[in-house]
This record gives sequence, structure tokens and C-alpha cells, in this order.
Amino acid sequence: MKTNPIQTTEMHTGGEPVRIIENGYPDIQGQTILDKRRYARKNLDHLRKFLMFEPRGHFDMYGVIPVTPDHPDAHIAVLFIHNEGYSTMCGHAVIALGRYAIDKGLVKAVEPETQVNIQCPCGLVKVFVEIATGRVRFESVPAFVFARQKLVSTTNYGPVEVDIAYGGAFYAFVSADQFGLDVRQSKTNDLIDAAEQISEAVKSQITITHPDDSDLGYLYGTILTDGNDEFSEQPTANVCVFADAQVDRSPTGSGVTARIAIQYKKGQIKKGQDRLFESVTGAQFSAKAVTETTCGPHKAVTVEVSGIAHYTGTSSFVYEEGDDIGAGFLLS
Repeated sequence: MKTNPIQTTEMHTGGEPVRIIENGYPDIQGQTILDKRRYARKNLDHLRKFLMFEPRGHFDMYGVIPVTPDHPDAHIAVLFIHNEGYSTMCGHAVIALGRYAIDKGLVKAVEPETQVNIQCPCGLVKVFVEIATGRVRFESVPAFVFARQKLVSTTNYGPVEVDIAYGGAFYAFVSADQFGLDVRQSKTNDLIDAAEQISEAVKSQITITHPDDSDLGYLYGTILTDGNDEFSEQPTANVCVFADAQVDRSPTGSGVTARIAIQYKKGQIKKGQDRLFESVTGAQFSAKAVTETTCGPHKAVTVEVSGIAHYTGTSSFVYEEGDDIGAGFLLS
């Protein structure tokens, strides 16, 4: 077990934590970012648990590991970590990282807005930081609808109709009223139970693939919505339950990206129409379809998502030899 201190900067976006690792992490080997993701999962997973789990983290903790980019246009590259493993994209973390990169001098600030190119496991994400306000917008990798109106069998709810879309990660989308729930009013545990049943059903009944790499082809989570998908100037609410029943406090950047892809595919929004998305904390992201493109055989669209992140502090985490509990644990 590593005993050297690991130093971090702590941020949050819409209430969702972003623990950015700055010093003390071992070198992550691999030629490509997906190679590095595989290496970290195989060789350094004890450090993910050390930083994400109690007593230093909690069940819904989220973190970022900077790595050396292999994309020629990237300013920085990152891996994302959470309670279950290593995600392929994270919009709330990208929003925080854009501001962080400017504030730390990783990219020189240029008024009024500075571009920061962040290589994520899903690909290169272009991030734009408004210097005066710290507000950040990013343009996603190609987002697309993988499946529409698919029926899956669930344990408690019988057949449920889902849409599946990709926004840097794959999500199943279901209107919460199919379960008699309201994403703004229902208890969080009830929303988690419903979303987890959908995730389990999709994983066991639908094979998900991505044309670029097999490592991208898996269901990351389920997003329950308020069903308000037609264009409106009023915010639409959703809650994302991902990884091991982890609840995103933000509207979920990659989830919002995928949801815009669905709405665009269905003709519910037009290119360039801004929509507001609201989370369980009341935080809001705005998002819009930007450019039509393709991803393998799929018609796709890039999506611009904007929000703001805030700093909460800095940390230096240590491990004292013999502290088995301190290596990391979770209470289920």
C-alpha cells in the first residue's frame, strides 16, 4: 500500500464532487488513454478505493487522475474514477477541469474566453472557459441514439420501455412516471431502486457496442427524467444513477449530451436550441445540439453543454501502515 501523501484540489459542479489528483500518484503506463485506463484498473485500483471510499471519500465520491495525453491536440488528459471503476466521460468533471486548467496555468488565459482541449477516454473534448466569470462550456464527442423504445423486463415493474443513447458514455433513459415516481419529489432511494432495476435489465438483455472501441461499449447508468422532452424554455429535470448505484448531484454532462441526442433524433429540438436541465440539487446545465456528424453507422450530433464549478479546498491524504480499515471501505 502506498504511504506517500497524495495531494488533491477539491471542487464541485452542481454539488457533484470533483477530486483532482495533483501529486503522489504513481505513473500510469500505456501508449493510449484507453491503455492507461486498463493499466490503472488492473494495477492501481487500490488507490482508487483509497481516494474514493471512506474514510477519505464516500459512496458518491468522484475523482480525476491527470495522465500524459497521446492526442496531438490535447492540452491535458484525464482518467475518471468513482465507486465502481473508471468512466469514459464525465461532463461535470470536464467543466471543473476547464476552470482548473486556467487557474493553475496549465493553459494560458486569453480574454474573453480560452479554449482547453481535454483528452478523455471517449475522445477529445473541446472546453471553453469564460475568463471573467469562470463559466465553462464544452463540445462533446459525437453523441448518438443507440436504441429507441426497447422493452426490457424488470423484477418489480414488468416490461419497461427505454431509450439508450451515447454522450461519451451509454445511458438508458426512462420517464420516472412509468414507475409512479417524480424526479423532483420522490425519495432518492426510490429513484435509485427503479434506475438500478433498469440498468440490470439492460445489461442482461441488450448488447451495447461502440464503433470506435470495445472498451466504450457498456451501459454506464440509467437516467430517470420528468418526461418533458419537447422543446421548452422551462428546465427539464433528470436524475442519473450510474456505476454502483451512485447518484449524480449535477444534471450529468454526458447524460445531458445523450439526452439532447435523443431529443434531436426525435425532432423535439432543433439545432442550436438551448435547453435547461435540472438536477436533484436544483443545479442547472444548458445544452444544445451543435453539429450533425456520424459515429460509425450511427447518425450523430455534437452537443454543447455549459455550467459552472466551484472550489471547496485542498487535501493531502496519507496511509498509516497497518491501518486496514483506512485502506478504504464502503457501507452498503
